[in-house]
Amino acid sequence: MAAPHPDPYALLQSIERRCLEHAVGLPMQVEVEDVWSGVGFRLGRHRLVAPLAEVVEILEIPPVTKVPMTKPWVKGIANVRGNLLPILDLNGFLYEAPTTIAPQCRVLATNYKGVFTGVLVEEVSGLRHFREEERTSVLPSIDEAMRPFMKRAFWRDGEYWGVFSLHRLVETPAFMQVAI
Repeated sequence: MAAPHPDPYALLQSIERRCLEHAVGLPMQVEVEDVWSGVGFRLGRHRLVAPLAEVVEILEIPPVTKVPMTKPWVKGIANVRGNLLPILDLNGFLYEAPTTIAPQCRVLATNYKGVFTGVLVEEVSGLRHFREEERTSVLPSIDEAMRPFMKRAFWRDGEYWGVFSLHRLVETPAFMQVAI
């Protein structure tokens, strides 16, 4: 005669009891630190960070086709996987000084309210995570050209990281007016 099947609930209780007897002391609650994340980049002497939610992609500079009758800071249009991406020079827009193209230059792609835009920056330093206690109300010493796009800043290791909003940049009428 076959042995009776054990009660499934009793079996689960037995497994739980044995697991708890042999479990190594684990913390009952794991504290999760509140962290803000963004993409670090450099513009001149400024260390900046764009909110992670505002960066769709980071690209090496793709082949660009110049568009006639546009402002000097419009590098042109690139075909990125079948999508046309305007490439706009952030330094050229803010300071009327074109970015010197170098191997470390990158394009931060953003898509805001259906406007897909590539912003040329001098260098991307990767993903940056900041703790809440690193947030500061003091903005780094920046000039008036950059101030409208700065949301806040973080202070880490003796250095300011200004939060630069790509969405505010795209909303700016002067940025959207690329024709001469």
